[in-house]
Amino acid sequence: MTEYTDHHAPEGLRTRGTIVVVPGRGETRATYARFGRRLAADAYRVRVVDAPDSQELTGPLSGFGARLADAVEDTATPDGVVRPVVVVGADTGAVAVAALLGQDGSPAGGRPDAVVLAGLPGPNATARGGSWDDELDVRTSCPAHRGTLTDDSGVRRGALGTAVPEALLTAAYDSELGVPALILTGDTDPLADGEALVRAAKSQTRARLSVVRGAHHDVLNDLQHRSVAAETVTFLETLRNDLVPLIAVETSAW
Repeated sequence: MTEYTDHHAPEGLRTRGTIVVVPGRGETRATYARFGRRLAADAYRVRVVDAPDSQELTGPLSGFGARLADAVEDTATPDGVVRPVVVVGADTGAVAVAALLGQDGSPAGGRPDAVVLAGLPGPNATARGGSWDDELDVRTSCPAHRGTLTDDSGVRRGALGTAVPEALLTAAYDSELGVPALILTGDTDPLADGEALVRAAKSQTRARLSVVRGAHHDVLNDLQHRSVAAETVTFLETLRNDLVPLIAVETSAW
């Protein structure tokens, strides 16, 4: 039986959309508890699924697509699934989501309305060797997040040393997503390829690349997590408004 971690909108508020979060290498659903709670507080229905396993990353993506479709469908109310449906992927979760959308035809259950791709690794981006503290330094400088990862017995230490299949990375970077995308990366992420991310974002018809100053690989959970969550919510609200920004700066001294 598939298990999920759910975060619901506050009681009495109308749910504004459905968010499915896909973790990356070594992470568990608990890794995204803080992120999920924050989006749910803004009246979004958030469901965190398990990270893609090795078979899903090296074989056909149909099984992964079906798993995402089931996760979305299972959130349905008597009036159906609350849209927009947005898939948020981190690390290999982001790679798998992007590669899946780049395939010919629609994934099982149809396409999401948008995606957020966070911490996309570059080619040959692995953190090999070193201690657990060294791996944490690659991931984050946030003391709370470091503690969450350290205290979670389900986190696979050393997972960032597992190479991402080249064919999957190529598909993720070179394919047309076909939906609006917010791409998030930290400017101190040693696993990111900034130039490749810029090319990938520019190749899409509806994509925004947001670079988070001082953030490491776990860009959704680093010290800047409040600003990153705000950027994500701004994207979600803009999506609900046909990609027309709700706020425009008329003049500013900073």
